[in-house]
Amino acid sequence: MNHDIPYRELGRTGEKVSIVGVGGFHLGLPDNPADAVAMVREAIDAGITFMDNSWDYHSGESERRMGEALKDGYRERAFVMTKVDGRTKEAASAQLDQSLQRLQVDYIDLWQLHEVIRFEDVNRAFAPGGAIEAMVEARDEGKVRFIGFTGHKDPDVHRRMLAQDFEWDTVQMPLNVLDAHYRSFEHEVLPVLVERNIGVIGMKPLCAGRLFETNTVTAIEALHYAMNLPTDVVVTGMASRADLAQAIDAATSFRPLRKDEVASILARTAEKAQGGTFERYKTTQHHDSTAMHPGWLE
Repeated sequence: MNHDIPYRELGRTGEKVSIVGVGGFHLGLPDNPADAVAMVREAIDAGITFMDNSWDYHSGESERRMGEALKDGYRERAFVMTKVDGRTKEAASAQLDQSLQRLQVDYIDLWQLHEVIRFEDVNRAFAPGGAIEAMVEARDEGKVRFIGFTGHKDPDVHRRMLAQDFEWDTVQMPLNVLDAHYRSFEHEVLPVLVERNIGVIGMKPLCAGRLFETNTVTAIEALHYAMNLPTDVVVTGMASRADLAQAIDAATSFRPLRKDEVASILARTAEKAQGGTFERYKTTQHHDSTAMHPGWLE
C-alpha cells in the first residue's frame, strides 16, 4: 500500500479500502483498451485499492478491461467490486458467472445489486426466487465475500431496501455538494448507514460531470466534500490519466474540512442544486441503464 493515500474501514467488513475508488463505467470509454488497463494498474500502484464495476457497463467491456489489468499480481492488491442487474435468482446467478469470467477472478470481494431505483426493484429482489437468494448463495459458495446494493434515484427507495430483514455490508449512492440540497441521500440515508455500521460508498462526487456547468466549486473541493462525509470510499470516474491524477491529488491532499469551509461550499451550491437540474440521474432516465435495457433484469 502507498500510505500517501488514506484508507478507511469499509463498514463492519473488517476490510480497509482507499478513500477514493476507480469508477468502472469510465474504463470503457478510452478507444484503446490498453489505456484503460494501464490506468487501472497505475491507480493500484499509487495505492488506490477500490475497484468499481458492473456487469452491464459497456456490454461487459469495462469488466473485461479490468480483468486484464488485474493479471500479474494486481488482483491481490485490489478490492474488487462489481454489480448485477438481474432481479431473479436465475438471472443474477448467470450474470455473476459472466462477471467472474470477464474479470478473470475466482471470487469478487463485493457484489452489489445494481440500480435499485424503483420500489418494484425492492419487491422483486426479495421475492421468492429473487436476486437476494442468488447473492446469499454466492456468498455461501465463496464466489463473493460481501453483499450490497446501489441506486441513484430516490432516497426513499434506499430506505425501503434498508427496511428489509437483511444485513447489508455496503450501500452505494450519490453523495456530493448538490445532493446535500435536493432529494438528499446525505440527509435521508447516510445517518442510517452510520448508525448500523454499513459500509458507505459515495458515487457521483462530480454529479456525473455536470457539476462543472454550475460554476460553483472546483473538482478538488467537490471530492473533498464527499470525502469529508462519513464515506468509506468515494468512487469517481476515470477516463484518462488526468482524471486519475485529479483523484490521487484529492485523496493525498484531503484533510477534514472546517465548518466554515463546508458552509461556504453549501452556500455556493444551494441555488444551482434546486430542482435537481444538474443531478439528471435523479430527475431523468438518462443514467438508468436498466430502463434502457429492461431485459437485463429478467
